[in-house]
Amino acid sequence: MRFPLRPGKGSTGIRCIVKANHFFAELPDKDLHQYDVSITPEVSSRGVNRAVMAQLVKLYQESHLGKRLPAYDGRKSLYTAGALPFQAKEFKIILIDEDDGTGGQRREREFKVVIKFAARADLHHLGLFLQGKQADAPQEALQVLDIVLRELPTARYCPVGRSFYSPDLGRRQSLGEGLESWRGFYQSIRPTQMGLSLNIDMSSTAFIEPLPVIDFVTQLLNRDVSSRPLSDSDRIKIKKALRGVRVEVTHRGNMRRKYRISGLTSQATRELTFPVDERGTLKSVVEYFYETYGFVIQHTQWPCLQVGNQQRPNYLPMEVCKIVEGQRYSKRLNERQITALLKVTCQRPQERERDIMQTVYHNAYHNDPYAKEFGIRISEKLASVEARILPPPWLKYHDTGREKDCLPQVGQWNMMNKKMVNGGRVNNWICINFSRTVQDSVARGFCYELAQMCHISGMDFALEPLLPPVGARPEQVERVLKTRYHDAMTKLQPHSKELDLLIVILPDNNGSLYGDLKRICETDLGLVSQCCLTKHVFKMSKQYLANVALKINVKVGGRNTVLVDALSRRIPLVSDRPTIIFGADVTHPHPGEDSSPSIAAVVASQDWPEVTKYAGLVCAQAHRQELIQDLYKTWQDPVRGTVSGGMIKELLISFRRATGQKPQRIIFYRDGVSEGQFYQVLLHELDAIRKACASLEPNYQPPVTFVVVQKRHHTRLFANDHRDRNAVDRSGNILPGTVVDSKICHPTEFDFYLCSHAGIQGTSRPAHYHVLWDENKFTADGLQSLTNNLCYTYARCTRSVSIVPPAYYAHLAAFRARFYMEPETSDSGSLTSGMASGRGGGGAGGRATRGPAANAAVRPLPALKENVKRVMFYC
Repeated sequence: MRFPLRPGKGSTGIRCIVKANHFFAELPDKDLHQYDVSITPEVSSRGVNRAVMAQLVKLYQESHLGKRLPAYDGRKSLYTAGALPFQAKEFKIILIDEDDGTGGQRREREFKVVIKFAARADLHHLGLFLQGKQADAPQEALQVLDIVLRELPTARYCPVGRSFYSPDLGRRQSLGEGLESWRGFYQSIRPTQMGLSLNIDMSSTAFIEPLPVIDFVTQLLNRDVSSRPLSDSDRIKIKKALRGVRVEVTHRGNMRRKYRISGLTSQATRELTFPVDERGTLKSVVEYFYETYGFVIQHTQWPCLQVGNQQRPNYLPMEVCKIVEGQRYSKRLNERQITALLKVTCQRPQERERDIMQTVYHNAYHNDPYAKEFGIRISEKLASVEARILPPPWLKYHDTGREKDCLPQVGQWNMMNKKMVNGGRVNNWICINFSRTVQDSVARGFCYELAQMCHISGMDFALEPLLPPVGARPEQVERVLKTRYHDAMTKLQPHSKELDLLIVILPDNNGSLYGDLKRICETDLGLVSQCCLTKHVFKMSKQYLANVALKINVKVGGRNTVLVDALSRRIPLVSDRPTIIFGADVTHPHPGEDSSPSIAAVVASQDWPEVTKYAGLVCAQAHRQELIQDLYKTWQDPVRGTVSGGMIKELLISFRRATGQKPQRIIFYRDGVSEGQFYQVLLHELDAIRKACASLEPNYQPPVTFVVVQKRHHTRLFANDHRDRNAVDRSGNILPGTVVDSKICHPTEFDFYLCSHAGIQGTSRPAHYHVLWDENKFTADGLQSLTNNLCYTYARCTRSVSIVPPAYYAHLAAFRARFYMEPETSDSGSLTSGMASGRGGGGAGGRATRGPAANAAVRPLPALKENVKRVMFYC
């Protein structure tokens, strides 16, 4: 399978120049050699491995290494520019522990290092690939160059993934609860049309503050910890936060032995004893510390830290331990910490550009001894790139409004004088108020204003609720919802009417209430709901009410706006024949949540030729599994035999029901796939799409275009001149519609960067679109314009958005389905790969039959109700 080649470059739009945070790297003409390294005794720490190799280079570079300066990956590979003077050689290296200041004997560790020739790294093919003369990127060659350019920053800074951090690279900022943010930079070498390019970007991440453990725990629990004993929940919180953290002891003068925390003792320090001899004589920890070190333990009511292995745990009182500097915090941050970190990372474009330039200057790639040794030269100027600004599309509103259509300006517009192109109908609605601070009269007033706004915006909306608003306590959410729903249905059923909408007023901090409410409404009652926070209820701003009206309209089956070009059938490769546009995404649980499943969501357009209305399905699948398992599946039915179903099939059927036509073209936008997974995802998911089509009719194979949408990359685009008012928006960012498909893009494949939104704060991040399959034969202009225009059809606001709406909706639907997951219980009787949909074997009967996670135990999500699936409930 080959990814499609670029079908030429786009030409639509106003041409301009932008700068990108890519720095041209000259390909070395050196002869690169790879050597296998084995270090015994084996250690898992890259830091120790690096220390061993650094010592080896220091001792033997001039003599045994032929004056070469090798680059080392910290594991098993060593690279040199030119051959070493041997095929294989063994070295003995002694590492001496740092001086502890006591004048005592320092610990020595001896290592045996064997270096053996493995292969010559081939830069010739990398050159051919960059010239477009070879299809596959030679990954090994790229990896060598990457390792060479990471040698110096790895020695200087704290490496995390592809980034480097240091407290010296910018101010540390406290994030609360014992964490602080460090500034750093991301660095990666990439093949592009201009040749090799070094991509440099600024970043910040959370580190554990190097505090005494007592102070860390005080911050973590946010109270004076000596005042009252620790509760069970305190203990769990401390244990979670400290497990795996490295500490150094402070009670032995300058001797700072380091340990890794494995847990907490269940007893207080004063109760802890341990055997001191073979006869099993016990000594208390308190006594031991006093007798051995003359140290009086103050906090005897606290547990000790357990360090070392579980068989022979070592006890350390918290007050003799200090957290070692430079440990990244990889667990989940709370809301306040996320806000604080975002504040640090949020930089205006000019500031970010300046910091990137400074980073390049400080790292002095031109003076880097490794880069020099290997002959890699890095430009010190940002890449200057040709770009184009695509025009915004005209949007159609209802003919009864004062403005029937509208041309957005700089990525935004508003609903003034406009009516929704298809207003939904809400005849019967109710309101439940879970906020203690909102009185009944305020709730009534708010509901009336919201109903008015929906009415003005073009919906057929009853101004009075079916039942008066009712107040309720959050902990009674299930009982209240079901009772109120039952009361409403008792009134409606005799007249064969339905309840159309539930409006809910929530406290600003509502914990699990929002999720519980959505789960009950969407999987149990079959009811769409609109939640409003207390702070907005009191403010009641027109802008807020107008935005809520947009969301309500699509939840009840209406459409807010459509593209004028869609109505006049002028969209290439969409308007000429029935086309369905899919969006798909998988969200994974947070780091540290080891057992929860990943959730896949797929949405698909249900209207043609307009393509603005999307039905959505969700399903749970194996933990961190990126391939979507339930796109197509078969299972055995006792009566019907082999039955097929899955998300694609179900959405194709509902498209046909909604439009009366079967899709003759499929466009599939897939979010969240990293470059390393392109092939796997394409093979698995394209195959599933084809099988789903064939299961509907034997020769039904509509042409497919499969596009990956990436937001998590580090390319940033800056205006060529920040002072040019015609080249930037109000936040100093490049203008919405800016597209780049040259120079910094892939040497031969069909990809482009598109900044489709206006910046609000910080530096805009363009979305990166990469076409992995294209049977519809899109031109560059065709796909770029379609993608940009679709970004103006996002239902939740009157702004163009940063990624194409079907991918955005799939992300929202997957995020929503997290709330459907029942809390884990020990009952695992009916575990299957399950899909929240009705037909297509979504219940416990539909076993997935393919893919690596087919037999993994995953609790199925409760099924979405049929009427919910058809509308944009996830908005």
